Amino acid sequence: MATQPTAPSVRVRRILLIDDTPEIAELLTYALRDRGFEVVASGFADSVNDLIVEQRADALVLDCSVYNMSESLFDALRDDPNFAALPVVIISDTPELADKSLRERNAENVLLIPKPFTGSQVARALTELLATRG
Repeated sequence: MATQPTAPSVRVRRILLIDDTPEIAELLTYALRDRGFEVVASGFADSVNDLIVEQRADALVLDCSVYNMSESLFDALRDDPNFAALPVVIISDTPELADKSLRERNAENVLLIPKPFTGSQVARALTELLATRG
């Protein structure tokens, strides 16, 4: 009796989404889930590193209405050696300011998406960042 070959298991990537606008968080969560990601959404939280550990996140998406909020979360993340290389997507309505800030930090493993944005753009950015991690 021949056995059927089994399909290789594909690991679903878990994304932590921090967004201070619940309606946008909900829409983005659905869009990313439709593209094969597992998404855990949260409002603004000072304890981003704890959330990443708790949720076992493979990547982080930050969308805070005030860029300084995203910037402070990004800094807290990068200050911890355990998360220095975690892929991050930052969505910003002030992309010039955000880009300048990221360049000043020599930020790596981060992609910036200007508003307005689509779920497809965020999914492509995550896929690109996660591809480099294997």
